[in-house]
Amino acid sequence: MAGSAHGHTPAAWTGVIISFIGFCIAGVFMVAANVPGFWAGMGVIVLGGIVGGGMKAAGLGMPKESAEVAAAREAATTTARARA
Repeated sequence: MAGSAHGHTPAAWTGVIISFIGFCIAGVFMVAANVPGFWAGMGVIVLGGIVGGGMKAAGLGMPKESAEVAAAREAATTTARARA
């Protein structure tokens, strides 16, 4: 995954951070036995997914791969496998 830069985008980081904050909010209110606060935290988790998806749609997610890049990757993979 690290070789493909999976998740290393502003959209991914923002969505995960907002969802993590929502998880923390829900956890605190769950321990405090506060049902409305728990569901508010769950709402923040969903909001993180919506914000991340919106940012991806706005172009802040992983860029689409061009045909040249895909062909170069395939050629490099074929060369590496032939050497091994």
